[in-house]
Amino acid sequence: MKKYVIGKMLLTFVLVFIFTYLVNLPKIVLNGDSFVVLEYGEDYKEQGAYLSKFGQNLSDNMLITSNLNVDKLGIYEIIYKYKLSFLTLTKKRIVEVVDNEKPVITLTGDNVLGVCPNTPYVEEGFQAIDNYDGDITDKVIRTEEDHVVIYTVTDSSGNTESVSRQVNEVDVDNPILTLSGSEIVYLVVGSKYEELGYTATDNCDGDLTSKVVVTSNIDTSKKGDYEVKYEVTDSSGNKVEKIRKVSVYAKPNTNMNGGASGVIYLTFDDGPSSYTNKILDILKKYDVKATFFVTNKGSDSILLREYQEGHTIGLHTSSHNYSYVYSSIDNYFNDLYAVSNRVKRVTGYDSKIIRFPGGSSNTVSKKYSVGIMTALTNEVLSRGYKYYDWNISSGDAGGTTSATGVYNNTIRSLSKSRPNMVLMHDTKSYTANAIESIIVYGLNNGYRFEAINENTTMITHKVNN
Repeated sequence: MKKYVIGKMLLTFVLVFIFTYLVNLPKIVLNGDSFVVLEYGEDYKEQGAYLSKFGQNLSDNMLITSNLNVDKLGIYEIIYKYKLSFLTLTKKRIVEVVDNEKPVITLTGDNVLGVCPNTPYVEEGFQAIDNYDGDITDKVIRTEEDHVVIYTVTDSSGNTESVSRQVNEVDVDNPILTLSGSEIVYLVVGSKYEELGYTATDNCDGDLTSKVVVTSNIDTSKKGDYEVKYEVTDSSGNKVEKIRKVSVYAKPNTNMNGGASGVIYLTFDDGPSSYTNKILDILKKYDVKATFFVTNKGSDSILLREYQEGHTIGLHTSSHNYSYVYSSIDNYFNDLYAVSNRVKRVTGYDSKIIRFPGGSSNTVSKKYSVGIMTALTNEVLSRGYKYYDWNISSGDAGGTTSATGVYNNTIRSLSKSRPNMVLMHDTKSYTANAIESIIVYGLNNGYRFEAINENTTMITHKVNN
């Protein structure tokens, strides 16, 4: 009996000890929620857990393990462990990585657009990108109903996006009307206007050239400014028109030999340049005056010296760009005024003496505007200018590259029975080297040298355009 009592008491003690131990075991308490939903692409922030025993904080001794992969959708565990001498405490936090973001559908072109009437819409393109699945364009479902194209796509998480494109059957674009050749034509009085041609195309109707209506008020029997009007209308009523201007001018007179006989006019184009000072030194040595048809190139100081030493400053061209200068009357005068303004700024002289680039007889201008030289030779006179060509060419623009050649080309063409307007260029070294010999020959053979002035009779070529 005594043994039984002792055994019972011992069992009770053991049970009380175990109960007391278990009741006083430390517990792991999670900070924050035990179930966390994490959006794909969002960073996971560990909140940790708390553990204490008999008031002592044991959190730093916990072991935290996890299989979490924030780059992949799924359900993961974060396990918090604390090992006692013969017992391990554990606590779990569940983290689910989800994708709730819709894909993005991008349409190529406009969301609202028009197509030609009775013409099916030709898809301009689209793209679908998902934040998790990447490019899912091939999963887009495209439907058409009542002039609306609907694009729908669903990603692997079931997120669905839909966009639409409104397609209206309407033609709002004008036809394209293109004139062949120049939009400004210059004609001599009495000549015949010949149509340069045109084409018309439409985005819906195609080639409309045969539908173009041409009207004109041209009368080439008298001077004046006229128009040729071109109109075309497409099947939707869109209309476009263009105007070709036609200027009819009287043919200018030509004069190759008028004026004082036995006079030599030395004229220099395209300067100033590095060779101009040498030419000026020789002219000064023999007290000979010349004419310089200048550009916007070269030194202002040399230009001023030309003027101060009594030479005539003529206007040649600012740019010497034929494709610009001879494309229209406005372009020609814009170029002329540019060099005129330079001369006036440097010298104070408002020159009205000009020489056309290539001369008034040039045909290169026809490439850029038919008849423009006929118009310009009249227009410069009406604006108070006088233009001068030449009746002797020194050949220094391309025919010769030696001082001897320049000298021979000049003196063999001199005549005492007419004025001698000599074309030269002060941009050439061999011209500068030939000037003294030419002057000496002229003086020794009874010629006199003069600079062009506003009273000098114009020496002009036959206009070929």
